[in-house]
Amino acid sequence: MRIKLFDSELKVMEVLWKEGELAAGQISKILKEEIGWNRNTTYTVIKKCIEKGAIERIEPRFICKAMISKEDVQAYETEELIERMFDGSKKQFFAALLSEKSLTYEELQQLKDLIKQME
Repeated sequence: MRIKLFDSELKVMEVLWKEGELAAGQISKILKEEIGWNRNTTYTVIKKCIEKGAIERIEPRFICKAMISKEDVQAYETEELIERMFDGSKKQFFAALLSEKSLTYEELQQLKDLIKQME
């Protein structure tokens, strides 16, 4: 599923991905503790996620269920980044990642292993 989520919507989704299905009130409580959001803010963002199809509202207790996976969102956002910043070139993206020289030896080995698995 291809849905563009904004940072605020991702905060709500992160709670659901981590905790599983929750009542909206529970999400509100968690986000108040973590980032200081009030109930109205959380409910507004949940409503936007429902409208986009990212969350399903289950009654009677306003239970929220994630309808998209974190991996789907990561894949979509990565594709968008590559399209926007690297003219759609995965090769340029990968080259930019490697040119940072901030990857550890272990990370480089893991990338090599991933490439070997895909061949």
